[in-house]
Amino acid sequence: MRPNYVRFFIVAGVAGLVLAVAAASPARSQIDVAPSYQPIGTAASGNSSTVWLHEPSSRRIVACQTVGAGSKALAEIQCVSTRLP
Repeated sequence: MRPNYVRFFIVAGVAGLVLAVAAASPARSQIDVAPSYQPIGTAASGNSSTVWLHEPSSRRIVACQTVGAGSKALAEIQCVSTRLP
């Protein structure tokens, strides 16, 4: 082989390696974005219960209430959410 061809293959190989490294996505650690709700209080009356939760990082309040369907049967849970000023 001529020296020009060898030099071309070396330059092409290095350029390909640089391109492969640049195109590869860097490793990133996973970030936990799940909210961490803290209980504020609970209340119960008859067949209904209410719980209030607070998520400090977003300053969000959530209130959830169980709605019973007769004798000791849980029909559904209703939640409302708002952001504190």
